[in-house]
Amino acid sequence: MKIIAIIQARLNSSRLPNKVIKKINNKTVLEILLNRVSKSNKIDEIIVATTTSKIDQKLLDYTKSLGFKCETGSENNVLKRFIDVAKKYKADAVVRITGDCPLVDPAVVDQCIDGFIKSKVDYYTNTFPPTFPDGLDVEVIKVSALRKSYKMTNNKYDLEHVTSFIRKSKLFLKINMRNTRDMSFLRLTLDNFKDLETLRNIFNFFSPNIYFNLKKIEKLYSNYSNIFTNLNFSRNYGSNMNKGQKLWYRAKRIIPGGSMLLSKNPDRFLPENWPVYYKKAKGCEIWDLENNKFYDIATMGLGTNVLGYSNYYVDQSVTKAVKESNLSSLNCPEEVLLAEKLVDLHPWADMVRFARTGGEANAIAIRIARAASNKDNVAICGYHGWHDWYLSANLENKKNLNNHLLKGLETNGVPKNLKKTVYTFNYNCFDQLKYLVNNKNIGVIKMEVERNVKPKNNFLKRVRRLATEKGIILIFDECTSGFRQNLGGLHKIYKVDPDIAIFGKALGNGYGITAVIGRKNVMEAAQKTFISSTFWTERIGPCAALKTIEIMEKNKTWEFINKTGLMIKEKWLKLAKKHKLKIEIFGITSLPSFKFKSENNLAYKTFISQEMLKKGFLAANSIYVCTSHNSKILNQYFKNLDKIFKLIADCEQGKDIFELLDGPVCEDGFQRLN
Repeated sequence: MKIIAIIQARLNSSRLPNKVIKKINNKTVLEILLNRVSKSNKIDEIIVATTTSKIDQKLLDYTKSLGFKCETGSENNVLKRFIDVAKKYKADAVVRITGDCPLVDPAVVDQCIDGFIKSKVDYYTNTFPPTFPDGLDVEVIKVSALRKSYKMTNNKYDLEHVTSFIRKSKLFLKINMRNTRDMSFLRLTLDNFKDLETLRNIFNFFSPNIYFNLKKIEKLYSNYSNIFTNLNFSRNYGSNMNKGQKLWYRAKRIIPGGSMLLSKNPDRFLPENWPVYYKKAKGCEIWDLENNKFYDIATMGLGTNVLGYSNYYVDQSVTKAVKESNLSSLNCPEEVLLAEKLVDLHPWADMVRFARTGGEANAIAIRIARAASNKDNVAICGYHGWHDWYLSANLENKKNLNNHLLKGLETNGVPKNLKKTVYTFNYNCFDQLKYLVNNKNIGVIKMEVERNVKPKNNFLKRVRRLATEKGIILIFDECTSGFRQNLGGLHKIYKVDPDIAIFGKALGNGYGITAVIGRKNVMEAAQKTFISSTFWTERIGPCAALKTIEIMEKNKTWEFINKTGLMIKEKWLKLAKKHKLKIEIFGITSLPSFKFKSENNLAYKTFISQEMLKKGFLAANSIYVCTSHNSKILNQYFKNLDKIFKLIADCEQGKDIFELLDGPVCEDGFQRLN
C-alpha cells in the first residue's frame, strides 16, 4: 500500500495572508512543517498541494526550492485537488495535513497510519471528536473513499474541506484515535496573529530544536501556560466564518475600530455572522465577497442611495467627469451650477459652500455661524458629526450626550478649553432651549428639523422666532432628511427658514458631496475666517449631485419613498398586532424604524438580522427607503418577517430567545435627543 502525505497550502488566506511563509526563528511555517513530517516512518512521499492561482506560483517555486514536490489544482474544489494528486502519484491512501500546522507530530502521524492499516477502514483520524490539540490534526483516507465522496456530493463546503462528506456520511468505515488526555482546547494551529505569537513562543522555548514532540508541548503548557496567548479562540473558530468576517478580523488589528464608520460596524447588526464587506451593489441588491446576493432592507449606504446603488445615469455623469479629469489646477464649473440649483430650490438662501462629508459640512457651518455671530456658544439638538466642537458638549458633563450617542462616548482628544461652549437641548422642549438662550450667551442654534418625532406646539416656528428676536443664527442640519421628504430641505414642508442649512447623504446618491447653504449676510463670514480644502474642489461630487437632483425632480422620488415608508410602518404595526407584540414606530416617513417594548429588544433585533440574512436580506429594525424597494421585494421581506415575529412572540411567552441566536447579541445603536 502506497501512502502519501498531501500538505494542503495556499497564500491567500482570508484571516492571515501568507501565513504558511510567515517566519518562526528564521524558518517559514511550511519549511518547519515539511521537515517535521519528513520524520515520519510510514509516509512514502510528501507533496504540497496548492492552487492554480497566480499568487500561489510563489508557493510552488518556494516549495521546490526546499527540495519538496508541489502540485497545483482548483482553489475551491480542494477535494478534486487531492484526488488528482493521489492519481498522479499512484497512492492508495493519503494523509491529509494542512499547511498551517507546523507542530504536527510525526509520531502521531505514524500512529494514525498504523491504526488505519490494521483496522482496514476508509477513514482514520484523531479529530472526530478531537482530543489532540488543534493543529495536530491527522486524517488518513483511502483514495477510493475520496473518489466515492466526490461522485456523491456537489456541496460547496464538502468540496472545499475534502473530508466533510466522509465524516458526516454513514457510507464509510471510520475510526477515531484518542489522546491519552483531552488537550483539544490547546491551539497549535495558525489562523491569526495571536496563534503566530503562541507558535513563536513555543519554538523560542525549544530553540534551536524543531523536532520536539507532543508530550513536551503538554509539559510546557503545564509549567508555562502564559506562553499560550491564543486560548481565547475556540477550536476551528473560523471554519464557518464567511470571508467578510475573516477580513473584519484582520481589519480590527490594523484599523482602529475596524471600520471608518461606527454605523457600519457588523457588531451593530449580527456579531460573528454579518457579511461586513461587499463586492458589488446594484439597485437595492448587494453581493458579498462570496458572491451571495442580499436585498438591502437596512441602511442603503447609510441613506446615501435614494436612487438605489449604481444608478446608471448618475454613474454615467461621474464616469464622464473622471474621463475629463476629476481635479485640475482650475475650478470645475459644475460647482457653480450646483450652487445655483440649491439656491433656486431654497429661495431664502443666497450662497453655498461645498465639502465632501457631513461632519465637514457641520464643522464649516459652525465656523461660519460663530464668525457671523461673534459668539462661541452653541445650543444643539440632534447628531452633527464627530468634530471637536460637537463632542465638547460632553466636557462639562459626560451625561450631556448620554441619551444621544453610543454608550461610552469619550471626549479624549477634545481640547478642555472648549468646555461650556456647546449645550444640548431635547427636541420639542422649547423651555430647555429658552433657558440656554437666556443664560448661556448662545450665538448659534443647531438642530435637525425632524428625525424620530414630529414637532409639537409650533416648536420649529417658536425656535425660529426666538433666534430672530435674540440675533441668533439658526442652522438646520439636513444631512439625513434632505431630499428624502421632498425636493430639497424638509424645512420647506414646515415653512420655517433657517439662516444656514446643511445637505449630504442623498445629495450625491453614493458619491461624496455635502453642501452648506445660507443667507448672504451670514455666509459672507466665511471670508472672515479660514475654511479651505483641496479635495472640496474635485469634480465627481458636484456632477453626481446635479444628475441626482435632476432625476429626483423628474421622477418625484420623494413621493415614492414616502409612500413606501408609510406602507412599511403600517405593515410593521399590523404584524405586531397579529402576534400580540408591543412595538414603537418612529422616524421620518422615508426612514422608518421600530423597536420592541421589551427588555429583550436588542436580542430580538439580532434575531431578525440573523434570520433575514438566511433568507437573503440585510435587515434590522430600520429602513432607509430607496426607489429600488419595489413591492415584490418588500412582500417577500414581510412574509419572512411574519415568521420571525411569531417566534419572537413565543419568546415573549417564555421561550428563550438566546437559545435561538447563533452568536452574541448586537450592540445598541444611536440614541437621540430628537
